[in-house]
Amino acid sequence: MFKKILIANRGEIACRVAATARRLGIRTVAVYSDADAHAAHVAACDEAVHIGPASPRESYLVAARILAAAQATGAQAVHPGYGFLSENEGFAQACADAGIAFIGPPASAIQAMGLKAESKRLMEAAEVPLVPGYHGADQDGALLKREAGRIGYPVLIKASAGGGGKGMRVVTAEAEFDAALASCQREAINSFGDAAVLIERYVQRPRHIEIQVFFDGHGNGVYLFERDCSVQRRHQKVLEEAPAPGMAPERRREMGEAAVAAARAVGYVGAGTVEFICEQDGRFYFMEMNTRLQVEHPVTEAITGLDLVEWQLRVAAGQQLPLQQDELKIRGHAIEARLCAENTDANFLPSTGTLHVLRWPEGALNFRFNADQERFHEPAPLRIDAGVREGDAITPFYDPMIAKIIVWGEDRAQALARMDAALAATRVVGPHTNAAFLRRVVNSNSFAGAELDTGLIERERDALFDAAPLSLELAAAGIVAHELAAEAALQGADPWSRRDGWRLYGASRRVFMLEHQQGGSDRVVLERLHDGGMTLVLGERRIPFTARALGDERHELRLDGRRVELAVHAVGEQVTVFAPEGSASLREVDVLAHAGDGAAEGGRVTAPMPGKVVAYLAQPGDKVSRGQPLAVMEAMKMEHTLTAPSDGVVKALRYAAGEQVGEGEALLDFEAAA
Repeated sequence: MFKKILIANRGEIACRVAATARRLGIRTVAVYSDADAHAAHVAACDEAVHIGPASPRESYLVAARILAAAQATGAQAVHPGYGFLSENEGFAQACADAGIAFIGPPASAIQAMGLKAESKRLMEAAEVPLVPGYHGADQDGALLKREAGRIGYPVLIKASAGGGGKGMRVVTAEAEFDAALASCQREAINSFGDAAVLIERYVQRPRHIEIQVFFDGHGNGVYLFERDCSVQRRHQKVLEEAPAPGMAPERRREMGEAAVAAARAVGYVGAGTVEFICEQDGRFYFMEMNTRLQVEHPVTEAITGLDLVEWQLRVAAGQQLPLQQDELKIRGHAIEARLCAENTDANFLPSTGTLHVLRWPEGALNFRFNADQERFHEPAPLRIDAGVREGDAITPFYDPMIAKIIVWGEDRAQALARMDAALAATRVVGPHTNAAFLRRVVNSNSFAGAELDTGLIERERDALFDAAPLSLELAAAGIVAHELAAEAALQGADPWSRRDGWRLYGASRRVFMLEHQQGGSDRVVLERLHDGGMTLVLGERRIPFTARALGDERHELRLDGRRVELAVHAVGEQVTVFAPEGSASLREVDVLAHAGDGAAEGGRVTAPMPGKVVAYLAQPGDKVSRGQPLAVMEAMKMEHTLTAPSDGVVKALRYAAGEQVGEGEALLDFEAAA
């Protein structure tokens, strides 16, 4: 076994690998950029090496710097995690040439599966079922358009070197093809440095099911069952579960054997995932192979009781697979949710900022092993894999995932209930997150009823988007309780120092001005009677009210006879209230502090986050309509289109295509129509 390994990645996967390595007595080396000097993965490892600026192109994607760090620290092996260099055959070969083990497949296997078009040809030879499509090397635009017509719309354009949903577009009609191809190629160049695409028939109501495979260097190969990853937005996974609901044992065996055959065809070694697109009737087609460990591997660990990272380390050290196919069993059901910093109501626009509050549900575990260190002593009902801590920042340089929330149950119903409870108890204050959205998906009719396909989110749109915020009654009561508790903590034992508004006769009145994020404000009055009773006044409503602090920013309230527990966190004037029904963020306005503030500046279209201007779709002097696309930005390797806020005229462009812009910077001047 290795004595020291270098982890060529960041975030939760680097923390995950470090935890398993420590358990096995292996020392670890982290690498970090300018943006990651104090990151969680650096603290999780025994040593750390700086590799460059924040941009991945100048740090995590520079193979020579990673290799130099491994050599300088005496690391015997490199674990690439996922993303960055994990599927780079040149880096894998460079490690081998330097006498350093690459904890992954050989470079030849990565190369064979890395280009989607070439891998399709290999799978066809291995008799693995394929979706009808064009996988040729000729990338002439006119030819691609003719091939799309031959296949029949709708078609899917995919970056040949792509992955993670990037460089992918669905085209429903010939008139849309040219624009979709150009956008797909731009994103493919930015993400993978290769504009080549392939075209496939777009399967209606498809399920996305993938098979976890594992091979050692002695010719042994197994499949560790399937994961259903059908719930996606913008072709990126949102929820994953194992096993796939409704999977018949015979179909599971067929797909598992096809996945093993696909991996064996390229001489695979290590952990990999063969992804299939599936019809509702169970027919399946090879889509691609990810030659690395997947983000969603914890659900497979949960139902098999195995540590897949440990398997990776053992196989890379030359050992045989710990188990054979007939020894692998499924127990229970597991679901993983990807908690991301993004605004779900703004087309999942990534969000940045400091994680002022990051609190997980009580009882969250990572691993509990029995004495032989091979199997979980018992599955953890709740597991959190996070690469950030409270106080860390989500930056525009890397993927916006905050953590993975993984639950296990004896059956799917129990796992669903545990996931709902875990999401309800998760508290994040800072960037926008998809926590509330994830909870709505888990409770949607389609997901709860296992009616799964990649169009689930769009089909359930009315239930998932633009949800009503937490009621003003609960939000206001939480803010008032939080303010009272904060004041009580400051006052002394001296009764004359109490700041509770007590009056010998009559009642005291205190006004709270609360502003909503979406605009508008409410005036909330707290009345205190001389006998200690309290009443909240909201408009015409008078609500009997009591509050008791519970610690950790939690409060027990009674509102008009109803008992409820809330958590409340304040960052400056912004106060976020977490309740069983959901959360709300309001601004508690100090009227005196803001006396004389001017009106907000208007007349501009601004960048919602740091990024690069890709193109302007309107020019100075153009008359535009509300919702008309005005500019395209690229941020976090994804393209985002900014639209006109109203009818009006474009007055001036502030940047040129290709220039970097900061969050809140004006991209163009805009004059609204009278």
